Amino acid sequence: MGKRKVGALEKVEADLVNLQNKIRRDPISYRNDFQNQYNQYDSLFSVIQESPANTDDNGLVSLHELIDMIAHVADCYPELTKKFPEDLMLLLSKHHAELQVDLREKIVGSLVLLKNKHVITSNTLLDTLFPILVETPSKVFRSLLLQKILSDLRSSNAKTTNHKLNRSTQTYLFNLVASDRESTKGLWAVKITRELWKRQIWTEAKAVEIMKEASLSDNPKVISGGVRFFLGGDKEREDAADESSDDEDIDINQLRHQMQINKKSKKKGRDLKRAVVTVKKKEKKKKNQPHMLNFSALHLLHDPQGFADSLFSKHLQQAKSKLNLEQKLYVLQLVTRLIGLHQLQITSLYSYFLKYLTPRQPSVTTFLASLAQATHQLVPPESITPLVQKIANEFVSEAAASEVACAGLNAIREICVRQPLAMEEPLLQDLIMYRKSKDKGVMMAARGLLSLYREVGPSMLKKRDRGKEAALGLRSGELTTKKFGEFEPGVIEGLELLEKYKEEEALRKKEESGLAEGDEEAADEKRIEEDEEAGWQNWDVEADDSDDSGGWIDVQSDGEDINFSDSEDERASKRRKTAEEAAKSTATAAKATEPPTDAAKEKSPSETLDPEQAAKAQFSKYATSRILTPADLAKLQELRTQSSVLGEMDPTHRKHHLDRAAALRAKQIQAHIDDPLTAEAIEAVGSLSSKKTKEEKIAAAKGDRQEKHMSTTALRKQKKEAAGKSSTNKEKSRQKNFMMTLGKAKAKNRRSLVDMRKSLAGHAARQKRGGNRGNAG
Repeated sequence: MGKRKVGALEKVEADLVNLQNKIRRDPISYRNDFQNQYNQYDSLFSVIQESPANTDDNGLVSLHELIDMIAHVADCYPELTKKFPEDLMLLLSKHHAELQVDLREKIVGSLVLLKNKHVITSNTLLDTLFPILVETPSKVFRSLLLQKILSDLRSSNAKTTNHKLNRSTQTYLFNLVASDRESTKGLWAVKITRELWKRQIWTEAKAVEIMKEASLSDNPKVISGGVRFFLGGDKEREDAADESSDDEDIDINQLRHQMQINKKSKKKGRDLKRAVVTVKKKEKKKKNQPHMLNFSALHLLHDPQGFADSLFSKHLQQAKSKLNLEQKLYVLQLVTRLIGLHQLQITSLYSYFLKYLTPRQPSVTTFLASLAQATHQLVPPESITPLVQKIANEFVSEAAASEVACAGLNAIREICVRQPLAMEEPLLQDLIMYRKSKDKGVMMAARGLLSLYREVGPSMLKKRDRGKEAALGLRSGELTTKKFGEFEPGVIEGLELLEKYKEEEALRKKEESGLAEGDEEAADEKRIEEDEEAGWQNWDVEADDSDDSGGWIDVQSDGEDINFSDSEDERASKRRKTAEEAAKSTATAAKATEPPTDAAKEKSPSETLDPEQAAKAQFSKYATSRILTPADLAKLQELRTQSSVLGEMDPTHRKHHLDRAAALRAKQIQAHIDDPLTAEAIEAVGSLSSKKTKEEKIAAAKGDRQEKHMSTTALRKQKKEAAGKSSTNKEKSRQKNFMMTLGKAKAKNRRSLVDMRKSLAGHAARQKRGGNRGNAG
């Protein structure tokens, strides 16, 4: 009986598949057959809707196959199957817990198929699946629903960004987190948002707001998911992008080269054509993909100050917080990362660190790294100085272990990089004395602190510790200790080189043209316009394919001409100003013709200006008066490279050393601001002083070696084979059997002088014409 039942079910399945194929070919002819099957589905559906848990196996299998068949051909009969998607969604929403597993999965798959056939929309599908994902107790079913939701969102945003679907989904997830802060339902919003952020499908601020709301939740799991997103979501996105870009691409030039060198065949020609088609498809796919602006999640926050305040007061300051130490450390790292990145002010945070800065505290290096992250140039030095003093007292002493002292010195240096004024002069003198320590890690950490203050505060060091460059810089006034709140003006590196180059070019063109003095101003204006037009040539900006960018729009006024000309009073005032300026210029020219006085001879123009005015005069006019064209940027890069090369050729020049030190200092500050600081960075120098066992030393020595030793020739051969290159004829001859080459060698020895002369003459002729093929022709 069992075999008969299985055979009957297989026959029913085969008949439905056969009917499905026929309907696809000719829907009109098989309409009645489909109507009969749909009536059978309708009766089975009414039975299972009344008792979803108490249905026989035959009915379940029949309904399973009927749902599959109707879903595949629903687009052929839209009037007959109008109610079909609503029935499936109703049955799944009400009875997903009681339905049989296979039938439940088939209903979900059929709904996805209907969406792909555009019978239902993505919004309808997601509105059905999201509530079930949150409510169902089945772990397997939850994973299936999550996979289908993510797949639908990816496919909907594959060609172009579906803003409408994204907004509705993000609103639902935001409400899911904000409606019940103590429930674990918000964990699904965290998972979906993090996965879509990783795949660069959601890159806007609304996704960041969902994770921000999750970080301020009351459930520890939801809080941990939101905080981990801000700390590692951008790194995951970069890794995913690197993995997708590491796919093996087909090298067309290499295939063409092989076609020319190796034996030609029709199969290789077909392979080449197939490879060309594949490459063109990939390039077209990359071109059609939407452009991603990979802003960091921390930069897309709407109110970072309020977010940091809420995180600190809710999860760290409260004594009734539900978070354990590890989760609190994650929150602390996020708070300090926000403070350092956006230069925020949370005064009570620094007193919070005082009780944790002790070597006996678990994960103390994480606390030290977080403290360094929370330091920036706008933090008052009086808030940081007690913490630096406590780190020095607790960690850096003769009685402390070398790893502890090294971690303390390294943490102090990281703090002082961000706020040099936090260090006091007597404490600095004591700390740099550890550069004479016998322990390598402590010695290197102390030297790092000394080299830092040679750049940022050499006046705090004794004369014997300043070094040559710092002493000369102090004497000339080029190196000074900045005051609190003092910032260097932002400039474009090497802009003065471009300005000098432009002035020289203008002077050369004036000499070549030989213009009179009155025509120079008009010629300068014309030259500037011509340079700008030439600088923007061959600069094509890709037009947006959206409907909004349709070109320029001519706006017609409603019969009224708007006149922007000046009034009579304004024109009269302008004429007076022009006359005054002309009189001033005449007086200045008259003074210039007079011989200079003794007082004017003694003082140069730069000495007559105040220091602030001199600094403003040195500031390049190009930074405020011109827009750099692509040609200007290319020339600027060329001048930078030339200047650096000339500086390297004359390394004894002190100004070159000072410029390099300033550039390195600015680069270090920017790296400290952009990159997070981890506990490994605090412990890095200390690992040098740790004593290793013999097994650890052997493992470290073998770490850089290859598992299988290979000679240089074998490595070269392997590299050549990986690149798709063949061996030379000389290399092939070496691999021949000796008996195969013996006859040729004997023949060469038996050659007469006439034969040898002919052979050499032929070789010389081939060399002249470029080989057998005459490539040198």
